[in-house]
Amino acid sequence: MDTRTIFRISSPAEFNAIAMEVFRHQYHKNEVYRQFCDHLGKNPETVIETAHVPYLPIQFFKSAKVTSGSGKAEAVFESSGTTGNSTSRHYVQRLSLYEQSFRETFRLFYGDVSNYCVLALLPSYLERKGSSLVYMVADMIAASSFPESGFYLNELNVLEKQLRSLEERKIPTLLIGVSFALLDFIEKHPVQLHHTIVMETGGMKGRRKELIRAELHSLLKKGFGLDRIHSEYGMTELLSQAYSKGDGRFHCPPWMKVRARDPEDPLSWQSHGRSGGLNITDLANIDSCSFIATQDLGKIYADGSFEVLGRFDNSDIRGCNLMVL
Repeated sequence: MDTRTIFRISSPAEFNAIAMEVFRHQYHKNEVYRQFCDHLGKNPETVIETAHVPYLPIQFFKSAKVTSGSGKAEAVFESSGTTGNSTSRHYVQRLSLYEQSFRETFRLFYGDVSNYCVLALLPSYLERKGSSLVYMVADMIAASSFPESGFYLNELNVLEKQLRSLEERKIPTLLIGVSFALLDFIEKHPVQLHHTIVMETGGMKGRRKELIRAELHSLLKKGFGLDRIHSEYGMTELLSQAYSKGDGRFHCPPWMKVRARDPEDPLSWQSHGRSGGLNITDLANIDSCSFIATQDLGKIYADGSFEVLGRFDNSDIRGCNLMVL
């Protein structure tokens, strides 16, 4: 199918039509997904609307090669996991799709990334290979028009000086970081920011006690002197992200949609405002699986935004983008 149509979606009707086309494509091209659908008695002849499309449990990325087609992967993204837990692997056949997705999503919510100085505090991700988050942020740094942009491993003193210098010059700045590293920073270097967006990507990664997002943001707002903290929601198994500008709700680009399934009946949907397991449709993920049932717990609102509340008790801790209740 023509992937250009995915990034041109402008209405729910277009989303549903392309989602059905992607479902048919992946049913025929993705052996893992087809076997799962067949087990449920679902196929292109019986599924005639998006509400009945099966969602592949995200755990399959730990035990199988989830791909649609036989093309060679240009990259393999791997989740960080935790000690003793297996990791997910996402075989990305076309990095151009990932790049187009995250570039256009950021532009949709924040404008041209070249207008920001991008500072990345992602020590846990830089310490390993195969991070989709590092790949995205590296692209953002390269696109920035400011030479000060870059990664900071554990250089908190250097980062403080850089932030203060940028603030003095009133340069629009994006500080994106993993939660524990941002907390480490403000404990040693509390600052008052006025021209900087602070964006957390979630996850304590075993370095600190897990916090609910509201508690985390309260600490970060105090430490950075801000009235709101932004968040990025993404995962290894996807090619798209959702963003929150500080109100606790995430918003998706037009080619991504999140719904809540009934915790007691995974084939039924929860109504708006009720908590359930998050199912994600990511149409940019056409070469893998666009229909994924995550282990995240959340709520969906009438405007299509969603809130992440935590994880199911029987799931292992994801290394990023999650505050555990």
